[in-house]
Amino acid sequence: MIKELSAGQRAYEARRAAKAGMSLEKWLTRKAREEKSRAESAAPQAPARAAAPARKPGFFARLLERAERPL
Repeated sequence: MIKELSAGQRAYEARRAAKAGMSLEKWLTRKAREEKSRAESAAPQAPARAAAPARKPGFFARLLERAERPL
């Protein structure tokens, strides 16, 4: 589940884990779990956005629509 990190990435994450008072392994599992929950919480919102009503046309769109209408 945890991807392989380069030496630089591993050192960076080790510093972050030390700052949070955790071991590197615990930090990485927590980070992966949070990322997974964030992805799961974002997935149900996508269909809700598609069902939202269409926005009112903007100023320039209304202006162009008026200009294209016959007199």
